[in-house]
Amino acid sequence: MGVLTRLKDYLDENKIKYVKITHSRAYTAQEIAASIHIPGKELAKTVIVKVSDGFAMVVLPASRKINFDRLKSVVGNNDVRLAEENEFKGLFPDCEVGAMPPFGNLYNQPVYVASALADDEEIAFNAGTHTDVIKISYRDFEKLVKPTIGTFSE
Repeated sequence: MGVLTRLKDYLDENKIKYVKITHSRAYTAQEIAASIHIPGKELAKTVIVKVSDGFAMVVLPASRKINFDRLKSVVGNNDVRLAEENEFKGLFPDCEVGAMPPFGNLYNQPVYVASALADDEEIAFNAGTHTDVIKISYRDFEKLVKPTIGTFSE
């Protein structure tokens, strides 16, 4: 089963309203936001970081970048760095590399969300491919994923 089907089934099982958007192939978060006509601040990009001997998902608005000093404080670990694609691609076997949805709970990965994203009413995110996006309410996302929220984007 592909991640898109798995994700839609998970949302349906939890009675979450969502919209699936198909767009032309795009790789950067800003390209995707432009393609689907939403502000970059409402598109959640998922970044994988290496934390000591594990990994974590960091989710922030497409229009922002990670402040690693602040992220280290939120994570509570000084050994945090951007993960290389070849290090983490095996963690998400049903996703195209770089298109992981921000549902760490489906992959046994901790999730850290930038407080700037938590202010949005709705968020959109890659749905496992470079051509599919799902849009849901931020509150529903938070209810399902139970992320740690912190101030680490700029």
